[in-house]
Amino acid sequence: MEINNDLSEKAKADLLLVEQAKSGNEKAFASLMNRYRDSIYFMLLKMVNNPYDAEDLTIEAFGKAFRNIELYIPKFAFSTWLFKIATNNCVDFIRKKQVSPAPLDYLQENLDNVTVNIQSDLPDPEEALINHQKIAALKVIVSQLKPRYKALIELRYYKEYSYEEISSELNLPIGTVKAQLYRAKTLLYNILIKTGNR
Repeated sequence: MEINNDLSEKAKADLLLVEQAKSGNEKAFASLMNRYRDSIYFMLLKMVNNPYDAEDLTIEAFGKAFRNIELYIPKFAFSTWLFKIATNNCVDFIRKKQVSPAPLDYLQENLDNVTVNIQSDLPDPEEALINHQKIAALKVIVSQLKPRYKALIELRYYKEYSYEEISSELNLPIGTVKAQLYRAKTLLYNILIKTGNR
């Protein structure tokens, strides 16, 4: 491992944890997550201004970083790489949320200024197969959760219920739904790391 001597002591300590994490050391993953979870969360909270979206995006950012940890090159700090992943993921999330169409009259008046950027979101066949395998593995793991957590994950992510619909379906206060769903996602994430399905 080639270490950049311009890195801070904290960044050098992170590199040791990254090397351990690459070898599958669960404690190293947990240490990296504990070091940066709060700062990633608060950065994302400023970007999306919604604590529940920020929680989801924080878990997604660590998931993406840990899945792709082999791609990290120690020429710069791990924290820089991690924050870039979190920021890019958040920007994608914000773009997807802003899909409400502009009023027709506005488009007609500003037709000269409208640029259409067409990009396919469909995965290629290999990605589709990998995604299918990951979804199958995920469903097996979800089935191992406690019944209340399993129900929350299934309603939220398989059936795409809103928090309000889940609250009504399970007869739980909405705050409880959000708190338990966050706990369920954390459990799921920890199981994924332990089973190597990062």
